[in-house]
Amino acid sequence: MASLDRVKVLVLGDSGVGKSSLVHLLCQNQVLGNPSWTVGCSVDVRVHDYKEGTPEEKTFYIELWDVGGSVGGASSVKSTRAVFFNSVNGIILVHDLTNKKSSQNLYRWSLEAVNRDLVPSGVLVTNGDYDREQFADNQIPLLVIGTKLDQIHESKRNEVLTRIAFLAEDFNAEEINLDCTNPRYLAAGSSNAVKLSRFFDKVIEKRYFIRDGNQMPGFPDRKRFGGGVLKNLHYD
Repeated sequence: MASLDRVKVLVLGDSGVGKSSLVHLLCQNQVLGNPSWTVGCSVDVRVHDYKEGTPEEKTFYIELWDVGGSVGGASSVKSTRAVFFNSVNGIILVHDLTNKKSSQNLYRWSLEAVNRDLVPSGVLVTNGDYDREQFADNQIPLLVIGTKLDQIHESKRNEVLTRIAFLAEDFNAEEINLDCTNPRYLAAGSSNAVKLSRFFDKVIEKRYFIRDGNQMPGFPDRKRFGGGVLKNLHYD
């Protein structure tokens, strides 16, 4: 296969929210049978057709960097994680729909990745609001994904989805809610698959097709918020 251009997308969220299962589903189109804790970072690759079905169609590698660990923590831990945050083109924020704390922590994960030299203090206040100014100058394409939808009783789903709806608005991002043990949530032609493809198109576009004199290395657009082995490629 000819060499392809690639983009780097971080997959961030609390331990146990299902990041590894999500990445496996995205890249292998299969359920991860025996998930394990990620130590450091694991990288997998998805092959994506940018602007599929148009004259501009082009194939790219999407590197998905599954970063392990807990948000915050010792400075030495964050310093070690920071090496994975270089030259980032997009971020997928993952939270557990059954765990409110994992949803709140997405703000801290975002700040740690985007403002690597700043201390993400005072982000959350008692009513769940946050300081938008801390995100204003370091905005990259972003997607919010909620996992473990299957663990929420149908009678409670509307309540839960209403509770977390502010996340997509706050991050000016689309959201996908799914069950990582069921590939049908990302079936071709589904609304989730369309959102995912649109996100990857945006990441590629801002990396390769938009030029901005104020670009930072690895952060092609600052106006909107948007150690593994490369293996087993999945075409979407």
